[in-house]
Amino acid sequence: MQRCIQLAKLGAGNVAPNPMVGAVLVFNETIIGEGYHEQFGQAHAEVNCLNNVAENYKSQIQNSTLYVSLEPCAHFGKTPPCSNLIIEQGIKKVVVGCRDSYAEVDGKGIEQLKAAGIEVIVDVLKEECLELNKRFFAFHTKKRPFIVLKFAKTNNGFIGKTVPSPCIGGEENRLFISNSYTNKLVHQWRSEEAAILVGTNTALKDNPQLNNRLGKGNQPIRLVIDQQLKLPQSLHLFNQQQPTVVFNRIKNDVDNAITYVQLNEVTTVLSQIMEYCYQQKIQSILVEGGAVLLQHFIDENLWDEARIITNEKLLIEDGIAAPIISGTLQQSTHIFDDRIDYYTNKLHD
Repeated sequence: MQRCIQLAKLGAGNVAPNPMVGAVLVFNETIIGEGYHEQFGQAHAEVNCLNNVAENYKSQIQNSTLYVSLEPCAHFGKTPPCSNLIIEQGIKKVVVGCRDSYAEVDGKGIEQLKAAGIEVIVDVLKEECLELNKRFFAFHTKKRPFIVLKFAKTNNGFIGKTVPSPCIGGEENRLFISNSYTNKLVHQWRSEEAAILVGTNTALKDNPQLNNRLGKGNQPIRLVIDQQLKLPQSLHLFNQQQPTVVFNRIKNDVDNAITYVQLNEVTTVLSQIMEYCYQQKIQSILVEGGAVLLQHFIDENLWDEARIITNEKLLIEDGIAAPIISGTLQQSTHIFDDRIDYYTNKLHD
């Protein structure tokens, strides 16, 4: 199962909104086939695993045990059901990492295998398999994206300057807290999430590009809250270089890569953003600021993980106070003077 998880991770960034899945076929304590879900809409892990069995071992498929990190699907989607394939191949034992929370599957694959007389063992390295697809599971169980909060603060608790320069979007407006190595890590984080969100003030003061420039991987969808559409079109956010969604009170419209989504006055802004992203199958969001927006997520208990960067040597006399968060500290790491604390929402644990 550990090998299944290793294989599954190779599909990161390429299979969403599907989950990452790895599969291994074992005969007489020897792996004779392995595979993973490589690309959305293409063959699933079980199919690739069985297709990779060497010719001299194909006659032993029915005498082998199939390990798969997630319950095999039992429905027709972009591809046929994997449970049917397992039954057709005559495999007599299947070991599953964890059940699939997606309503179209959720136990149906396991039931179908058992009904065919196949021995099924479930929940092997369950926690590791759940962690592997935490975004997928959160999306389907909570009916909203997986939310990661991220911010950097000085050692005395400030996230930015109190009084910005009159120059919009200039570097003089920004308080540079984290070092260049930490910034590369942040860009990696961006590539791992489906979308990245900022509020009006952050867009105006910092003029962020909200892309992955410092590493390999995908570019996130840019999300920005601009309720009165006051942000100037000269900002990087409007350069049409990647899909961008502007949540506002004025209009619904599409301008090439930019989509304007009108908010109503009935429900909260964040709940409407969550609903839009759920309908658009945006499974995860990295919330990068500013302080007010981050605190709204915290106050509404609308977050799953938080990554807080603290420059342990940087002090300023006055500034914008960092958000106050209460969660379960999972680990802390250092990159030179930067300490990165990783939290999970204790109310969601």
